[in-house]
Amino acid sequence: MNSSDQQIPHRRTVVSYVQRGGRMTTGQQRAWERHWLRMGAEVSSLPEGELDFESWFGRRAPVVLEIGSGMGETTAQLAAAQPEVNYLAVEVYKPGLAQLMLRAEKLGLTNLRLIRGDALDLLREHIAPDSLAEVRIYFPDPWPKKRHHKRRLVQPANVDLISSRIAPGGVLHLATDWENYAEQMMEVCQAEPRLRNRYADEPGGWAPRPEWRPITKFEARAQEEGRVVHDLIFERI
Repeated sequence: MNSSDQQIPHRRTVVSYVQRGGRMTTGQQRAWERHWLRMGAEVSSLPEGELDFESWFGRRAPVVLEIGSGMGETTAQLAAAQPEVNYLAVEVYKPGLAQLMLRAEKLGLTNLRLIRGDALDLLREHIAPDSLAEVRIYFPDPWPKKRHHKRRLVQPANVDLISSRIAPGGVLHLATDWENYAEQMMEVCQAEPRLRNRYADEPGGWAPRPEWRPITKFEARAQEEGRVVHDLIFERI
């Protein structure tokens, strides 16, 4: 049995995110009060066992998980562009989730649900193996200092867990503007036996930038500063 399939208690001492302040604007607070009970859930408050996506979304559809939705601008656009999927965003930053609910309200989204907390705990404890159509991780914290690289999300054990939750034929899509993190992502994903690079024949194995992926503020800043953005698209086999 793979380590990611074992249901054992797990406590992490190193996490890939920073807990930021949680003060919300008046608009964000109102959005939280209007929508959170319907759209959102805390990882720590979920009942034991696997999430019932069909019940939560009110329909049966492929599930796309985005890890680290930030302030939600890209996430809202992606969910709006794919009304046929059940879109699940996980984020630790409460004001970011509230802002995403504001955006969802403006766009009239019905296919979006939100989880607040650690994505790895969510995947380990509440997502069934082989159940996700796609996992997206766009511009995760690069932790640029070498001594902090252990905090990066894309590590072998984490990719082992993530890939185990993707259904065969599903996709892991990563993007970053940090060269050495992109190289680390490529090395880790190529070493994961469940994954196959859809663009292995392209130079360096990098995927062409998908036109449908909105330009995030991080990507715009990278372009201004002359950094190359790398996309990686791997398929679960």
